Amino acid sequence: MSAETKIRPARPAALILTPSAEARIAALMAKAPAGAIGVKLSTPRRGCSGLAYSVDYIDAANPMDERIDTAGGTLFVDGASLLYLVGSTMDWVEDDFTAGFMFNNPNAKGSCGCGESFTV
Repeated sequence: MSAETKIRPARPAALILTPSAEARIAALMAKAPAGAIGVKLSTPRRGCSGLAYSVDYIDAANPMDERIDTAGGTLFVDGASLLYLVGSTMDWVEDDFTAGFMFNNPNAKGSCGCGESFTV
């Protein structure tokens, strides 16, 4: 390696996944439809506050998406949604009455009363 070659430090992940979220991604991929290469997190315009979290199977990678590899499968983060999600933590929460991905998003400035959508 020459003196002119610079080593870039590893970039931190745009989104932090809890062990519970990683386990849920593994469970989803274990029963994924044929051809699915991972699951994708996006923030479509929806709900009272403007943006919602959406997780779906995908069968092709988009080069603009952020790729997060886990032991049980790959999570893709929509490139257009990344700005709204940087620094967020994604968790999987399950209790007697509900189950779902939960997000601690430092970019969210507010959310609707039911928690379905958020605004930045």
